[in-house]
Amino acid sequence: MKLPLYIVMLFIFQISFSQTIFGKWKTVDDISGKEKGVVEIFEHKGKIYGKVIEIFETDKKHIKCEKCDGDEKNKPVLGMNIIKGLAKDGSVYSGGKVLDPKIGKWYHCKITLDGKDKLIVRGYIGIPLFGRSQIWMRQK
Repeated sequence: MKLPLYIVMLFIFQISFSQTIFGKWKTVDDISGKEKGVVEIFEHKGKIYGKVIEIFETDKKHIKCEKCDGDEKNKPVLGMNIIKGLAKDGSVYSGGKVLDPKIGKWYHCKITLDGKDKLIVRGYIGIPLFGRSQIWMRQK
């Protein structure tokens, strides 16, 4: 039985789309295990970025990054790019940085996709050995 070409193409597109880091991800605190919000990962001018698009805790929806420096100083966390400048290197995205808005500190960042719905986001100082990872889940 031959399938029409458009069905085959749709199937291939769906598989490739579901195995990308692009999209919306629920962030999960690596210490408490509590879901914190949603970050949308996107590409802009050949680099990968992540923007906070939702904060789950009502009392934290309007917090500002008071401890941040530079452009982020006293800006709302909601709508802020907390991942900047990553590039794809094989199956890993690295070479950029990730912000911890709670303490206002930027870290080197490495992201890997684990399956199609789990993202491992690692922030570190110097080398990846000296850091910590969070596992984010694809928002459906």
